[in-house]
Amino acid sequence: MFKVFFSWFVFLALFAGLVEADELAVTVYNSNLGVVSETRELEFVKGIDKLAFRDVPALIDANSVQFEVVGNSGKVAILEQNYAFDLVSPEKMYNKYIDQEIELVDKEGRLYSGTLLAFSSGAVTLQEKSGRVKIVTLANISEVNFPLLPEGLITRPTLFWLYQADFKGKQNCRVGYQTSGMDWAAEYVGLLDKNEKILDLSGWAAINNTSGKTYKDATLKLIAGDISRVSAVAPPRLMKTMAVDMEMAGAGFEEKAFFEYHLYTLPRKATLADKEIKQISLFEPAQTKVTKTYLYQPEKNREKVEVAINFKNSKETGLGIPLPEGRVRMFKADDDGSLILLGEDRINHTPKDEELNIKVGYAFDITAEESMVSQNRISSKVEEQDYELEIRNHKKDNITVKVEKRLYGFWEVVSANFSYKQKDASTLVFEIPVKSDGTEVLKYKIRFTYR
Repeated sequence: MFKVFFSWFVFLALFAGLVEADELAVTVYNSNLGVVSETRELEFVKGIDKLAFRDVPALIDANSVQFEVVGNSGKVAILEQNYAFDLVSPEKMYNKYIDQEIELVDKEGRLYSGTLLAFSSGAVTLQEKSGRVKIVTLANISEVNFPLLPEGLITRPTLFWLYQADFKGKQNCRVGYQTSGMDWAAEYVGLLDKNEKILDLSGWAAINNTSGKTYKDATLKLIAGDISRVSAVAPPRLMKTMAVDMEMAGAGFEEKAFFEYHLYTLPRKATLADKEIKQISLFEPAQTKVTKTYLYQPEKNREKVEVAINFKNSKETGLGIPLPEGRVRMFKADDDGSLILLGEDRINHTPKDEELNIKVGYAFDITAEESMVSQNRISSKVEEQDYELEIRNHKKDNITVKVEKRLYGFWEVVSANFSYKQKDASTLVFEIPVKSDGTEVLKYKIRFTYR
């Protein structure tokens, strides 16, 4: 490793006037968007001057910046704004100092000085005052001295403002802006009881911050809903070394309807560190009654029967809370208490009093097989097809399998040995009870009319 030094007066100049945010609020959306509002005390001079507003996220949308003076002490108008994000790095320092003099000190204390001719990740090429050219390997270098910080390089992303003020002095100002690199998702964990009749459900908000800024002690809000965006910015790749911070203590979010969305506000301050995923309890764990359902869709999977956990999101069943879109993991405890993952599914934004059907996987001991046994052309425009569907139950319990058959065009049911209903214009639904270690065969005839 080697150190990079530049003059202290440059360092102090960079941080002059830097103040911490007095108030900070962050609203995170589940669409690669964060909205930040912060209040800082800034110092102005009367007339036209420049001001550096530092410590903004690297992925800020500079076009979204809003500025206002808090109180009635005076007026400030932003005349011009520049967003600078060319940050200091060893590589950029070397590149800026091509054809200029620098000094290097190796691990044994020897000094190398001269004009920098070239730089690579492993070595630098110097021309000494004598004219001799020397290649120095960076692995042996402990210090590199640059006279000054080159113009245009900064230590952190900064908004530079040209402003006009009608007063001189310090004043609290509120600055708001949008940034990408922020996202959140709901994560649910469901635990089935021994009899598979009761579900313990807990929810977490997983907040991902890769915006390039840490938001310390911020008022945190989450928006659940699909807002309209004119243009979407591709979300940044997550770093493999990203930390995960889980907050389990204290109250979870307070939820309320807000416009056509749902707003979740954390009743305490929280810190969103850059390149970190923070997990906070979304709601208090709840219990709800559930039923296990079996679904066979021959057009989707001709051999396997899907198993799902079904429940209604209502107060009567133990829930009745808005559930934001997210992933659900279903578990059940074995006899020794160890948790077994049953499966995962993803739910959409689900308001209260709506039903949820969480797909868990495919039933091991239930098999199904459908076949078309005959096809008869009645006329040039009419055709009849006979189907047989066999369901075999190898479980110890009696079950009911819902069969959803997809049909296209103009059709009608001519006959069926089980009752049915039409779900929509393309879906026929049967409920087939099958006893333990039993087999049932569904037979039905469909007439198609072609136009």
